[in-house]
Amino acid sequence: MNNQLLEQLEQIVGKDSVRLAEPMSRHTTFRVGGPADVLVTPDRSALAQVVALCKKEQTPYCIIGNGSNLLVGDGGIRGVVIETKGALNTLRADGERIVAGAGALLSQAASRAASQGLSGMEFAAGIPGTVGGAVVMNAGAYGGEMKDIIESVTVLDQECREKVLSVEELELGYRSSSILKNGYIVLEAVFHLAAGDAAQIKARMQELAGQRMAKQPLEYPSAGSTFKRPEGYFAGKLIMDAGLRGYQVGGAQVAEKHCGFVINRGGATAADIVKLMEDVKCEVERQFHVTLEPEVKMLGEF
Repeated sequence: MNNQLLEQLEQIVGKDSVRLAEPMSRHTTFRVGGPADVLVTPDRSALAQVVALCKKEQTPYCIIGNGSNLLVGDGGIRGVVIETKGALNTLRADGERIVAGAGALLSQAASRAASQGLSGMEFAAGIPGTVGGAVVMNAGAYGGEMKDIIESVTVLDQECREKVLSVEELELGYRSSSILKNGYIVLEAVFHLAAGDAAQIKARMQELAGQRMAKQPLEYPSAGSTFKRPEGYFAGKLIMDAGLRGYQVGGAQVAEKHCGFVINRGGATAADIVKLMEDVKCEVERQFHVTLEPEVKMLGEF
């Protein structure tokens, strides 16, 4: 990483918002991952400048939020990692709408909606990602999806221009969107909700939190559901039926509580997790002729 680029980044975001050789294990819910060359945390006004600088200098860059659906390689990430969590975490209510910055935690947005007596985000309260990540992947749980509540999303396009997309233009599908296809960056989302009773909304959120606690291995670091849901099947059931409950490679393990989760039992490396995922994929394919695809995004050098 050349000194001129570092100086320019510091001028844009401030010295305190630029970290060198930053361990990505601190920025992913798996708690694994080697160092990023540079990690920056720009606010909304600086984000476009950082991206434009990286493009101009032909320096690779990537965007992360809460790192909750991310597996970073043990070799780390070359170039610039731009983290939206923190600086882009604005949240406000506007009538029956919640306007949330890309870096706001989805759980915080759901809590704000509940406190305003707005219903529709209850399903999202326990999803550990940021608003930006949830929009990009059309996150969903307990019968709800982001596409059910999004009114519009403001993105940064490939030319670093702000663009407002309607829910139709987002082309939201199962873990897919036009944002993902076009390489856009989420800046802000507007959720259109419905007026409801705050006490009932909070009670429903607590009920779903209890279900999560009972069924998911929340006590261990993980990236949530590790594999996408194959058409006509459930990944967790296939893995369980293949006899892989509790299967372990190094510090990585197929969770005993929910086989759809790979967990870090302590001291896992990215290599452990990748090997375990490959073993699981091969065994499920051998027994059931179903190919599992990773839901977790892999980034960096493995």
